[in-house]
Amino acid sequence: MVFSSLLFLYAFFPICLIFYMLARTTQQKNGVLLLFSLIFYTWGEPKYVLLLLFMSFADWLFALLIQWSKSKAAKRIFLVLACIVNLGLIAVFKYGMFFLSGLKAVSGFPEVIPAIALPIGISFYTFQLLSYVIDVYRGDVKAQHKYHIVLLYASLFHQCIAGPIVRYRDVENELLCRKVNVTEISDGIIRFTVGLAKKALLANTCGMLADTLLVADGTAVAEAISTISSRSITALWVGVLMYSLQIYLDFSAYSDMAIGMGMMVGLHYKENFDYPYVSRSVTEFWRRWHISLGSFFRDYVYIPLGGNRKGNVRTYFNLFVVWALTGLWHGASWNFVLWGLYFFVFIFIEKLFLRKFCQKVPVLSNIYLLLVVYFGWILFRFDNMSVIGSVLSGMFGLSGNAIIDFETTSTLTSYLFFFAAAILAVTPAAKAIGTKLSDAAHKHKAVMCLYVPLRIIVPIVLLLLSTMALVGNSYNPFLYFQF
Repeated sequence: MVFSSLLFLYAFFPICLIFYMLARTTQQKNGVLLLFSLIFYTWGEPKYVLLLLFMSFADWLFALLIQWSKSKAAKRIFLVLACIVNLGLIAVFKYGMFFLSGLKAVSGFPEVIPAIALPIGISFYTFQLLSYVIDVYRGDVKAQHKYHIVLLYASLFHQCIAGPIVRYRDVENELLCRKVNVTEISDGIIRFTVGLAKKALLANTCGMLADTLLVADGTAVAEAISTISSRSITALWVGVLMYSLQIYLDFSAYSDMAIGMGMMVGLHYKENFDYPYVSRSVTEFWRRWHISLGSFFRDYVYIPLGGNRKGNVRTYFNLFVVWALTGLWHGASWNFVLWGLYFFVFIFIEKLFLRKFCQKVPVLSNIYLLLVVYFGWILFRFDNMSVIGSVLSGMFGLSGNAIIDFETTSTLTSYLFFFAAAILAVTPAAKAIGTKLSDAAHKHKAVMCLYVPLRIIVPIVLLLLSTMALVGNSYNPFLYFQF
């Protein structure tokens, strides 16, 4: 079940909200959220809900043992055990086949690599639980004595599957006691429907176009290379552009919907995206893209390794580790590792000398950033180096392919206005208009008379348009579910 499915929109979530509103106390409301969160997760992964239950229990127990321990050594032992359990399980389920494939390539063992299914959301809830235990060890939060609260924190269906990665300390008080008012519910509905429209109307279409102009995901290597070789130069360039737009619109839409649902029940999750495509450097891009993941690696890997406090060589080594792990976190494949290290190279160059250039020439620095990210998404999308080579060759006409063909011309003509809307959606233009309208409404009664009806009409229109787009649409994945 995904947020943009009709089942979720018109059955699961409304029923959850009805039971939630009927519950009187925070404890009862938490019970409703926990029940529906476990149903939501079980719907997609019936057997792996046991893994979620176990990991939540283990980290609940480790956090308590850390808090109860008198000596620093004992606390450290329980922290190490928590890391072993969490990282060990994610290593088995997410990277087991990857490691065994590498071992087989080198040694020939094992003869048969077992098929290990990837539990949905394991990368997200593992990092959340780890951050909780580490924060208890550091003394930033007190261990929660009630297991069901830790389980609720880890399994909340708003963000369990694809983030944002929520710190326990950011929602601790709200999990235990919270209130919600009409304004927050209204803001949450608007945020949710904006995310839904971004997903259903824009991201899905971008994904369909990317598959059409490049090659569909899951296509066999030989067939993918053959298909890509037949694409025109323009088709490949526009196809990569569509994928670049899709991955932002798709993931930020999920975060919008998660944040919006949280607001409806009094939970406030931090922003996960801040219009990264308007950045002027790779460093700035990663402060704006998947903010919760970047802050996790900063606080729990980069700074503990020494950050930038131990000289330039150590700083660059720490950055190398962080970006290798960032790439690997996204998937058990070498293309993701290369993708992470690709960004490390540019961040390294920026720290050496390019940062000053980025600060002095904003327009050129934004073009530089967009080109770096654009080609980076090619590494991200394709997990086979031969396919990546074919795409790059075709983009520069090295495969003997035409500059443009009739199919590409027809596609560009048909979707011209859509391209403009999708590009506009990755900029802060719409948000700026909304902010100015809100400010004006609070200053002028005449504007307020227009603003209030708009807050009611816009979510309804977005919901109806999204529903129309989703009916009969077979293309409706969330890309980050696979991570």
